[in-house]
Amino acid sequence: FFFEEELPRRYAALHRIAEPAARERLFALYRSVEGELAWTDLHHWTRTLGIDVVAMTRELSDRIGYLPGVEAFLGAMRAKRKRMTVLTNAHADGVVIKCRKTGVDKKVDRIVNAFEVGCLKMRPDYWPACQKLVGFDPGRALYIDDDEACLAAARAFGIRHIYHSAKSSTKLPAHPSSRFTPVENLQDLVS
Repeated sequence: FFFEEELPRRYAALHRIAEPAARERLFALYRSVEGELAWTDLHHWTRTLGIDVVAMTRELSDRIGYLPGVEAFLGAMRAKRKRMTVLTNAHADGVVIKCRKTGVDKKVDRIVNAFEVGCLKMRPDYWPACQKLVGFDPGRALYIDDDEACLAAARAFGIRHIYHSAKSSTKLPAHPSSRFTPVENLQDLVS
């Protein structure tokens, strides 16, 4: 919704162009930095587009929430005394907004954004750098993501327990992976 619909709508209004033209222009800009830190850098998009993307994220924070089963999953993992680290490509300012809205930072041991690691999760360099930063055993680690490129990089690094989050939005239908074991509701992993 945010990058696909709302940002192009606002960009179109700001530049007085049709929404389809704005969407085409923005999608080309997105593709030009896909896989790079700039892709998820809210300040990069603010500078590039002339729209305060951090403020827009705050404004639309009512759309932020847990997917079904996530809180139960986190509670079950906590009850088993499992160390939990959220690995995200999201920009630090976006993470702060999400944490204020959900309190997820109080339910996990740590949140690591890609900017701390130095690259996005789909990059092969990410996983050794993340392991050094966080400290984990790939043979015992559980990794869940909705991005197949990130899952492929994790698998190539040797992460043993990998699941594809087939439902990455409460507003969209599930899209199960054919390459990775899909899960629609994380609670199913602990039931």
